[in-house]
Amino acid sequence: MASYDVVVIGAGIIGTIIARELTRYRLKVAILERANDVSMGATKANSAIVHGGYAEPKTTLRGRLCYPGRKQFKRLNEELNFGFRETGSLVVVSEDDTASLQALFEQGVANGLTDLSIIGADEIRRMEPALSPDIKWALHCRGAGVCSPYEMAIALAENAVANGARLQLDEEVVRIAKQKNGFVVTTGPSQYQTRYVINTAGIHADRIAQMVGLDDFKIIPRSGAYILFVRGTGDPINNIIFQLPTSQSKGVVLTSTYHGNLMIGPDAADQEDREDTSTQIERVAAIYQSCQRLYPDMDPGKFLRSFAGIRAKSTTDDFIIEETSVPGFINVAGIQSPGLTAAPAIADLVLDILENAGLELNKDPDFNPNRRPIITRQPLLPYPEIEHLVDIPPSKEKIICRCEQVTEGEIVDALHRGIPVQSIDGAKRRTRASMGWCQGGFCHPRIAEVMERESGKSIDPLFDIEHSGVNRVGKSELKDYLDGLCGSPLGGQKTNK
Repeated sequence: MASYDVVVIGAGIIGTIIARELTRYRLKVAILERANDVSMGATKANSAIVHGGYAEPKTTLRGRLCYPGRKQFKRLNEELNFGFRETGSLVVVSEDDTASLQALFEQGVANGLTDLSIIGADEIRRMEPALSPDIKWALHCRGAGVCSPYEMAIALAENAVANGARLQLDEEVVRIAKQKNGFVVTTGPSQYQTRYVINTAGIHADRIAQMVGLDDFKIIPRSGAYILFVRGTGDPINNIIFQLPTSQSKGVVLTSTYHGNLMIGPDAADQEDREDTSTQIERVAAIYQSCQRLYPDMDPGKFLRSFAGIRAKSTTDDFIIEETSVPGFINVAGIQSPGLTAAPAIADLVLDILENAGLELNKDPDFNPNRRPIITRQPLLPYPEIEHLVDIPPSKEKIICRCEQVTEGEIVDALHRGIPVQSIDGAKRRTRASMGWCQGGFCHPRIAEVMERESGKSIDPLFDIEHSGVNRVGKSELKDYLDGLCGSPLGGQKTNK
């Protein structure tokens, strides 16, 4: 049985950033993940927004950690090259009453922000000419931005592994036994002796806590659906566009992703099933109509896909970050929005908790904070300029994915970075291959061929283990539904066939 100083349970954005920060020190660190890759929970299905830090009060951990986390993103991206772009954000209203915006402004100032202002219609038109002229006021936060969260978690995990952490995929924790000087963590195939356990298991964090006798919170799975449009559709939108937050969420958002796709969502619906990420036409259509009022030129004909993520809302309605009554067992649970933004500050807090709990943090002089990118954000070339690279013999330059212009060299690079890539979707998250208009219709067999050659394992391009049993609203279903609503109180503009 291998022995470790710290075992981190869960390889989402929180688990990977904590593990990466731990590798700065002379420690033996293991990360245990039940899925076949990192970033497989809420990390790969969220708004990808680096929030300003004004939406939660400083009386909450969510409010206290968001802005300190946000301030670290620029440095982290310089080190890890996962993709971060500072865009600014607007919370918009169509009424003359600015009381709600003023309350958010004051809350942000109390949280330490210095880049907030309330702006009127003329300034909004200058910044966002594509938005509805009905918008009269907005709260502007200059430092908000967007990132690629699954690429960030992959980058953090790669860097942690490169600095000595052990990552174990496909290992679901089934038992944790408290011992005199630590714990024995049991997965299906293995056991791990460790002095400290960090519970970053997301929607399963309450179940992990129960393994050591803790039952002081529950996780309420809250699903949020999104609509993603083709690359380039986000170009007319310069800032992240928020509507006023609700009691359940920050409201439906209109944003351009880091790579330039228009994305709208999420809604919020509590559910019992912790795994079901299906989408439903009524919810998807409501999201579309909500954002169409802000952005009338939104084109449903450029709909790419719908998807949903499940947020780990806790019964405390706040982050839970603490050493528990079981010494050495640290909960990092209930990390819903703005968990992505707060992640760097969450990691800092966890290291403080570990040090106060007796873990010696002696810096490792060999720690390397840097990780080179797999891909970089750049405009797509006209197809005639790359067509000659599509059917050439295997080489670094060969185009594997026409829609996103991903090369064989980029896919091969992604497969050899210390983390097993066990599915076509795993290659997709690292390279964007199959994220374009055809959604893998052209490139899935080509990706599988490269993966088989590099790994020696059979890859079925038609079998998607990650989405087996998940039903998602498609582009024709959305268009037909919206067309059917035309003329009704819920209907929007007539869509073009």
